[in-house]
Amino acid sequence: MTEAAGMADEWKLPWTAHCRCRAVTMTISAPPLLFMACHCRGCQRMTASAFSCSMAIPNSGFGVDGPPPATRASEDGSPCTHHFCPECHSWIFTSFPEEAGFTNVRATMLDDPSWFAPFVETQTAEKLRFAETGAPISYERFPAIEDYPGLIERFQSEGARPA
Repeated sequence: MTEAAGMADEWKLPWTAHCRCRAVTMTISAPPLLFMACHCRGCQRMTASAFSCSMAIPNSGFGVDGPPPATRASEDGSPCTHHFCPECHSWIFTSFPEEAGFTNVRATMLDDPSWFAPFVETQTAEKLRFAETGAPISYERFPAIEDYPGLIERFQSEGARPA
């Protein structure tokens, strides 16, 4: 068995995910790079909750079927685009410039998100007082770009897996 096939088996891939109305279907066929919770005010507002839950998925392992999602540029000036179901308006994923190599998929869109657990929480400077994620790693803002390889490596050995 190849290493890639072994990793896919460990992660029980592929996964499917849907928006609230099920018009948009997402397929995840590559192991995630990282699981995160973001406490920024933008994520609080877009989720109408305390934080967003995301999975960084390699672009090569992410697909979308259904009507083309509606898009909106980030209001904070970051180089990302938020994607929403054009029917129910659920925030379903966030894309980045191609060179980033990944897409942040909303973990709660998984058909079975029960096993998801954030590994890193970001923007804790904006965290609501009651919000607890259980993430073992926290950043007051976003991690420095040079921190990501170590976070990804650590997640690969310690992060949550499907039951």
